[in-house]
Amino acid sequence: MPPTTALTPHRATAWDRAAVTLLGAAGCTLSYDALQQIAVALHIRPVLTYLFPLVIDGFIAYGVRALLVLRNAPFRARFYVWTLFATATTASVWANALHAVRLNQQTRTTGLHLGDTTVGLLSTIAPLALAGAVHLHILITRANTRPPTADTGHDAAEHRPQTPARPEQEIQRTRPDTTPAGSESSPVRLRRIGRPPSAELDELLDLARPVFAAHESPTRSLVREAVRSAGHSLSEDRLTQVMTTLRPEQDGH
Repeated sequence: MPPTTALTPHRATAWDRAAVTLLGAAGCTLSYDALQQIAVALHIRPVLTYLFPLVIDGFIAYGVRALLVLRNAPFRARFYVWTLFATATTASVWANALHAVRLNQQTRTTGLHLGDTTVGLLSTIAPLALAGAVHLHILITRANTRPPTADTGHDAAEHRPQTPARPEQEIQRTRPDTTPAGSESSPVRLRRIGRPPSAELDELLDLARPVFAAHESPTRSLVREAVRSAGHSLSEDRLTQVMTTLRPEQDGH
């Protein structure tokens, strides 16, 4: 027996969006601190050092959004967005690693001291976490805006597409006649199947007679070709009728 209830997909909650936002904010804050110190080392004016992290990490955050929006765009547009995103990500990762390595070289401590390679690799987590959090937030938002995949009961009836009503004239034309033969209560309706013939039988016979005159045993394909070359359609039933009518005429001659 089929299940009585439909399976519904898991829906993201406000807690999910808050968690992803918090992770992205944490990664952005850590990366921002490192990039702002890099801006100071680049001799950027102190009042403008806050712009340097925004430019780099801002391209990373919005680059993820642009890649998803333009995933079906022409190759040149997607290549341009990928170039900007890759450049911003590389710059942020490299700047965070450089900042961590240089501070590690200048710091002397008696406690745990990590190597430059380890410090550099671990420092790249912050910008990568920012890009990943933005991506997850977009995916969660899209999943929440999609309609349910299955409905039951009254909801299913509401979402079921309605079949457009057929005109009464069309229904009468396609409905088989149930009136007994000879009854005068209603006119007899004939069910027509297929396209109507483009020429009357007499005209088709006139087109096919030259074929019978030119060939002792004309084939159906020859007759069909002669009729169609005159611009008329010819069904198999009408072709059989033409052949049956003209064959005795040819035999009589």
